Amino acid sequence: MSPLIWYLIAYLVGGIPFGLLIAKYFAGINIKEHGSGNIGATNVLRVLKQTDPAKAKKLAATTLVLDALKGAAVILAAKVFGVCEATQWAIAVIAVIGHCFSPYLKLEGGKGVATAAGALLVLVPKAVLVAIVVWFIMAKTVKISSLSSLTAIVVGIASTYFLYPDLPIHSHAPLIIIGFVVLYKHKGNIYRLITGQEKRVI
Repeated sequence: MSPLIWYLIAYLVGGIPFGLLIAKYFAGINIKEHGSGNIGATNVLRVLKQTDPAKAKKLAATTLVLDALKGAAVILAAKVFGVCEATQWAIAVIAVIGHCFSPYLKLEGGKGVATAAGALLVLVPKAVLVAIVVWFIMAKTVKISSLSSLTAIVVGIASTYFLYPDLPIHSHAPLIIIGFVVLYKHKGNIYRLITGQEKRVI
């Protein structure tokens, strides 16, 4: 298939708002109208735990897994079809953009962390493992979801320069783009972190 077809598939798959769909059909709640209004796992957990903590954890975990899988799925399919490395990296970037600017939500979307993790787990797995460890440590200590995610994404991308100094595409540009998109989508969180208004996830 033409790379353009793969890019379209990546955008459409990346844009699937699993958190919104899961919360709506399994809990009867439109999470865009509650909490932070975000469609990601953190807001699913924050909103649903008010009525059913046990279900909230299950649905948030399901959202997290599905958001990660959609980042990985198209790249894995592309690998099966022998698509070149450069196109695979472009697919990763576009899948994250699809999640953050979903075609199904009038270009609104999530923060992109899980989708980025899923995509990069296929391409730079060791760096993602570093990011997961950093996220886990931050989540257990500071208990601020956005700070944990931002620290993990920055450290994970930075680690690729040491763990993968010679990527097949001879550039770390796709990683920088993914990092920029994720940071941009967290701009509100970054402001609240600076001003001390960001809430903890208990």
